[in-house]
Amino acid sequence: MADKTLSCKDCGAEFVFTTGEQEFYKEKGFENEPQRCPACRKARKQRRNNFRGQNY
Repeated sequence: MADKTLSCKDCGAEFVFTTGEQEFYKEKGFENEPQRCPACRKARKQRRNNFRGQNY
């Protein structure tokens, strides 16, 4: 395995999907490569967590 350069589907920035990350994904059984850069993944997770915390 080698590092891969991917493009974020949200912001379009290029990011590196490292060999270590690829091994982690394989260990967890994930079949798809990440589609978002680390910053967009973090922002998306934060938005999801904020939404769940709201009382309706």
